[in-house]
Amino acid sequence: MIKNYFKVAFRTLFKQKGLSLINILGLSIGLACFSLFLLYAINELTYDRQHENADNIFRVYRWTEAFDGREAQADAHLPMPLGPAMQETFPDVEEVVRFRTAWGENFVRSNGQVQREGVTFADPNVFDVFTFPLIYGPEKEILKDLESVVLTKSTAIRLFGEENPTGKTMDIKLEDSFQPFTVAAVVEDQPSNSTIHFDILANYQYLASKTRSGERYQGNWQRSAFMTFLQLKPGSGLPHAPERLQTFRNEHYPDTEREMREAGRWTGDGSPVTYKLQPLREMHTNTEVPGGFRSAIDPKNIWILLSIAGGVLLIACINFTTLAIGRSAGRAQEVGVRKVIGSSRKQLIGQFLTESFLLSGLSAGIGLGLGYLLLPAFNELSDRELVFSLEQYPELGWLTAGLVLVVGLLAGSYPSLVMSGFRPVEVLKTKVRLGGSNLFTKSLVTLQFVLSIGLIASTLIILQQLQYMHNQYPGFNKENVVVVNAEGTDVATVWPRFRDAMSRRTDVLGVTSAEISLGANQGYSRSGFEYNGDELKSLYEYFVDDRYLDVMDIPLLAGRNFDPTISADTLTSVIFNESAAKDFGWTAESAIGQPLTGYSRDPERTPIVIGVVKDFNFFSFREGVEPQLFHQFYDYQPFRFMVRIPSGNPEQVLKNIETEWEAIVPDFPFSYSFLDEDVNQFYQAEERWGTIVAWAGGIAIFLACLGLLGLAALAAANRTKEIGIRKVLGASLSGIVGLLSRDFVRLVAIAFVIAVPLSWYFMQRWLENFAYRIDIPVWVFILVGMVALLIAFLTVGFQSMRAALANPVKSLRSE
Repeated sequence: MIKNYFKVAFRTLFKQKGLSLINILGLSIGLACFSLFLLYAINELTYDRQHENADNIFRVYRWTEAFDGREAQADAHLPMPLGPAMQETFPDVEEVVRFRTAWGENFVRSNGQVQREGVTFADPNVFDVFTFPLIYGPEKEILKDLESVVLTKSTAIRLFGEENPTGKTMDIKLEDSFQPFTVAAVVEDQPSNSTIHFDILANYQYLASKTRSGERYQGNWQRSAFMTFLQLKPGSGLPHAPERLQTFRNEHYPDTEREMREAGRWTGDGSPVTYKLQPLREMHTNTEVPGGFRSAIDPKNIWILLSIAGGVLLIACINFTTLAIGRSAGRAQEVGVRKVIGSSRKQLIGQFLTESFLLSGLSAGIGLGLGYLLLPAFNELSDRELVFSLEQYPELGWLTAGLVLVVGLLAGSYPSLVMSGFRPVEVLKTKVRLGGSNLFTKSLVTLQFVLSIGLIASTLIILQQLQYMHNQYPGFNKENVVVVNAEGTDVATVWPRFRDAMSRRTDVLGVTSAEISLGANQGYSRSGFEYNGDELKSLYEYFVDDRYLDVMDIPLLAGRNFDPTISADTLTSVIFNESAAKDFGWTAESAIGQPLTGYSRDPERTPIVIGVVKDFNFFSFREGVEPQLFHQFYDYQPFRFMVRIPSGNPEQVLKNIETEWEAIVPDFPFSYSFLDEDVNQFYQAEERWGTIVAWAGGIAIFLACLGLLGLAALAAANRTKEIGIRKVLGASLSGIVGLLSRDFVRLVAIAFVIAVPLSWYFMQRWLENFAYRIDIPVWVFILVGMVALLIAFLTVGFQSMRAALANPVKSLRSE
């Protein structure tokens, strides 16, 4: 019987090639879209499970309660001695691993070439705690030597041109000079769902004992820069024992709570600061604890994306249902004959479900193939490195099989119930009408357009917000500025020579320097201190030179700029922004001459405010402007050189700048970026959202039109004789097209009325994440409504034209 089901199913598919192709195409697109989003969701929700000890590994973080009007916050960067102290205090702790993630990129020399690479430091027992599959090297004590490093496979090829460079030497520039290191091992590249990521892994003990920065952190509980991971004994209750962690914190910071209570800054229960433990596998989906190798993602965004994909798949299933019902008019007599010769309703349902599963199976195969072809583009869009791998994602197999089963049932159950319920007497008398299914099918089509209109409207609003942020003036001139990365060079020598070379060039409008640049992924420096000994203040700190304000076009509101002829400007002078002055209770004018008591431990270096600049957005427009100060203290160094160039094609100017760089620093590669591109990277996440929603909306509209096509075919089938009679009686072509299209245009109008308030509500909630945002324009909904109506009319009009142009003799002949 099953064999017969498949034989009839194939025969029916080939008989109705057009509708079958539309069905398979619609489901394939829906399944391809959903499979990509499903792969993305699985990847995001399974981070770090590849480590054998994952369930017992925890990251330590500091939790600070809300006080002084500030929100509670977490910080995963902690002091160097914390880990060993916890291992000594808590018997639950089996192993401790500390990481110092790559701070920018270091110059690395190998095979006679110098290039930039990120260098991460970790305790030597890192391979005992974490699972990094080894390709070459010893199985134990991999980082036993201070001067040993471990490379990933791709890094080994990039640096040495071969997969196995173990035993070879490479030089890494740390602080002032190149230091030799030996490649001890090569490991596999970290999978895409790994939080811990490195290219070059060096021995943490080298950092601690042989670098100036490491020596400053040794035994210092006041400086925080390292991530600390604990491997606990199985079943340890330490993560759920806050009193034990609080006692440990109080032992090493005994005066924190008392001092804050005496100052009236903390009146709550318990201590304002404590330590907590975060499970390794929650790091990627817990945005409450910032910092680490990769940014955490809000899990609600994963479910939103998956819901969008589910909506597209639902539209594809609805499209299948409406088309199946539409073509069932041509199979009514087949059903009647089958019933007369003894087929039961159960057998008929089996027949039609077999066809449905056949279609969904074919669609799944094509959809997965289409998803595989689109995966590189999707990776670029989502900023991920996903692969269709059952080894990495074993649940992908059964989820895909379950998806095909659900789609087959969802798409085929209703048509099979409708068609198997035909009464044979009425069918054979040609009295059956499918009008009873109109309410259901029209509801489905309305739902399709609600989803489609909502997605398209949301896309336009996201694009409007992105355009607003791109066009909004940030308070400084970000255009035509080349940012040269001088990190790793001897900037004390390089900067004066580079500045003089640029100042002599007629194709350079200005040059300045700073410790860090502006824009995404450029880092920041933030200083917290007790102002006048009793008020906690926090300022974003920027080391710049005396040309910075002029080159960046930052207006000075009061006071003066830095002056290279005044020696005090390299010791105590600072410039505030408006928000900083306001935070201290000053106006721009009254801030001039004010001392920042408590900022420096050296009373002779108490900063004095010499100027106030207009606020500008040094972060994205999602956030408001924070208090900020500038200084040019002599004990800081500039690692970014900003060169303002004329507008137009920058190609020749860049070549000239590179030539000057190579003359000054011949051994180090020239690295640069454009300031406006760095700033625009703040909005990459929103741009990805906009593109994803736009594609989903476009696919939804396309599939919804297929659904309309099926419903129009159903209406034309039910009214074939009516159309023939109307034509015989003189009805015009436009009159018949209008008759058949009226109901469908009404459905789209109803969908528009439902979709507008829903999309407005969700987009209003989305816009609340931005400190600077647009007001949702009314024209967006008007435009989307008009386009939806036009598309619907053209789709239905095409089917209506076919029905209206049919020969009325053929329409009435069967009577």
